[in-house]
Amino acid sequence: MIKVFDLYKTFGGNRVLQGVSLTIPKGETFAIIGRSGCGKSVLLKHIVGLMMPDSGFVEVEGQRIDKLNKKGLYEIRKKFGFLFQGAALFDSMTVEENIALPLVENEYELHETEAKKLIAEKLELVGLPGIEKLKPAELSGGMKKRVGLARALITEPEYILYDEPTTGLDPIMSDSIDSLIKKLAEHLNVTSIVVTHDMFSVKNVADKIAMMNDGKIYFEGTFDELMNSEDKVIQDFINRTEKA
Repeated sequence: MIKVFDLYKTFGGNRVLQGVSLTIPKGETFAIIGRSGCGKSVLLKHIVGLMMPDSGFVEVEGQRIDKLNKKGLYEIRKKFGFLFQGAALFDSMTVEENIALPLVENEYELHETEAKKLIAEKLELVGLPGIEKLKPAELSGGMKKRVGLARALITEPEYILYDEPTTGLDPIMSDSIDSLIKKLAEHLNVTSIVVTHDMFSVKNVADKIAMMNDGKIYFEGTFDELMNSEDKVIQDFINRTEKA
């Protein structure tokens, strides 16, 4: 379980997070939505410990991230897989080398044969078998996202964080990524946190939704509750996303 308590974060006088509190139960797919610049990605980076708050704190399975030493934070981060918005693949590396990075960085002591087998399994899981030797330049946008997801899965994490997973993809590929998120949540029983402004994706994957506005949690509930809300701020956000 992940708990966020009264989180505040300011950058150069810009108040990005202004008292964010959330509880994300284990095994749930939780979507965080809101306009660009509302603090969604900043919140995600606090959850995984890439940023530290000005005040408030994040707990992962009862451990406060801000109280951990370097080794403790390192161990907590092993529980997370992170799919970055642009996939964040290294152009000079092959697909296989990109996916293997978390194994190298986290000093997993695997024989080369074991590592290659694990990489092949993750590529199969995301629907891209046999592409280990390709370079990122040879992949489509959707394929890059899938490779990024295979890399996020390589350490078999308990939590997967998705930062705008369908951004820049056509509707067919977006649906494919949504299906993958659902498949992984169901088959691997991972906890998924999806930061997005894509309401079609939210409808497809989310068990629960938190909407951010002005650095705070403005709404928390199900997709139907969100869509049926008569709140002006919520309706304005929905109307804007539908026209985008």
